[in-house]
Amino acid sequence: MHAARILVVDDSPTMRQFITFALQRFSALTIDQATDGVAALKQLSERRYDLLLTDVNMPIMDGLRLVGLIRKDPAYENLPIVVITTEGSDMTREQAMSSGASDYLTKPLQTSKLIAVTRRLLDPER
Repeated sequence: MHAARILVVDDSPTMRQFITFALQRFSALTIDQATDGVAALKQLSERRYDLLLTDVNMPIMDGLRLVGLIRKDPAYENLPIVVITTEGSDMTREQAMSSGASDYLTKPLQTSKLIAVTRRLLDPER
């Protein structure tokens, strides 16, 4: 896998740590963290990311709004976005995908699924 920068957005420090730890097996990745959508937008304005992983339910700005705002900006139209949430309903999944998410994972998060989705989105020729 090529060198890439990932932004993990979740208000839970435990979940951010879990995702970061799971993805550290890819030595070429740099992983940054944000606690909500507003913090994520600030970081997106400061550097380029190759993948964004976001929770749905967060204070200040939730993940679905974040995805919608990102997709309105032409600079981020090709940024792969994975929504990770406890919301397993078809309605929430449909909202996420129609907002512009590239994939949708439910919690409790399975490391193998996270790795497979990350690999597929960062290395599509594989």
